Order: sequence, then C-alpha cells, then structure tokens
Amino acid sequence: MAESTLSLKLLINSQSKRVLFAEAGKDFVDFLFYILSLPVGTVINLLKKQENIGSLANLYESIENLNETYIQPNKTKEAILKPVATVPGSNIPLLALNDSSSKRKFYRCSNCFGYVSDDANASCPSCSRKMTTALSYVAPPQRASGEVGFVKGVVTYMVMDDLAVIPLSTISSITLLHKFHVKELSSLEEKVVNFGMDEAVKLLNASMQTKKVLTEVFLNCATPREHM
Repeated sequence: MAESTLSLKLLINSQSKRVLFAEAGKDFVDFLFYILSLPVGTVINLLKKQENIGSLANLYESIENLNETYIQPNKTKEAILKPVATVPGSNIPLLALNDSSSKRKFYRCSNCFGYVSDDANASCPSCSRKMTTALSYVAPPQRASGEVGFVKGVVTYMVMDDLAVIPLSTISSITLLHKFHVKELSSLEEKVVNFGMDEAVKLLNASMQTKKVLTEVFLNCATPREHM
C-alpha cells in the first residue's frame, strides 16, 4: 500500500525562525486528534527507534524478549506490544497503514453460536469444543458520504506550533500575529510542505517534548528539546 501524504501550508516568522501556524484540512486534524486515542504500547512501538523516549523503550523491549513460558496461558504479549486502539484508525490518513496490526480477531466453536472469544484456544462454555471458527467483523455503514474521522471537512483549520487547533479565520490570524508581536509582515513567509509517515513519527515524538512541535518537525533538524 502506498504511503499517504498530506499537504500543509505553513506561516513562518523568518526572523524568529518559528512556525506560527499551519493551514490544514480535515485529514491532518483527524490525524492529530487520533493520536490521543493511541495506546501507550502503540506509541512506544512507533517511537522505539528514537533515542530520547526514556525508559519505556527498555520496558517495551523487555516484554518483546520475555519468554512465553512466563506469560499467563490466557494472555499474549501482543496484547501489550500491539494493543487495540479504542478508535479504529482505518479511515485516518497515515495511521491506516498500521491499523491492520491492531485489528482483533474473534472466534466461535463450530457447533454453538452463542459465545465468542478473541482467543482461538478458548473452549466453548456450552460444548467444550475449541473456538477455532473465525468470525468476520462487519463495520456499520457510514451515515453520510465521506463521514469518516472526527471533524467536518467544510472549513480550513489553524494548527498552532503547539498543536492547538481552531477553525481558520481572519480574526484568529490577526490575533495570533499580535500574540507573537509580529510587526513587519515582510518577515512572514508561506511554505507548503508534505506530511507523510516519517513526519508523523517525528511529530508524535516532538509533541511529548516541546511546545514548538511544527517548528521542530519542519524547520529544525536537531533532536527536539523543550522550548518554553
């Protein structure tokens, strides 16, 4: 599957070398909101190659390396290492690529229909047969064409450097310029950038370490640090 790529328009203060905000559509905002529903195990799995995510990477690796003989017979390491997100991401750009790893599978026994399990080794409470018959999940139909994600796509959104999100308007833009004491409009420049999976991982990493997330992802090459 080809990688999804989004397009963002950044407004940059060339004097302070900081991204003031990004003009973004529904897809990018949906991605940002979906981050909040990601289980910790999924976040660590995405960021474990980063050097600055602390000791959670060691904890994650410990579980990976732990022999199955130490795990309870009704538990699996996958439940912790690749947990199921509470909100399915199959319709969220960028994260749809990883969604297949978090899909749960359900089973029943071949004789009874009243019980279901997410473990193919479970025994049916009614007839004691193994519940090995896989079931197919049928998602509810969309109530309206294109009704996926979290926000409506009829407006453009402002995503601040610290990831605060508001609908784009002339008033909000002017207010932001005053907030950052921008007096010379000549110091502002627009830049259109692509946002793919690499940038998504960088954003996820930076969002836990700095309040200048967009600046770190798109302007700075150094490892994100906390900027107040």
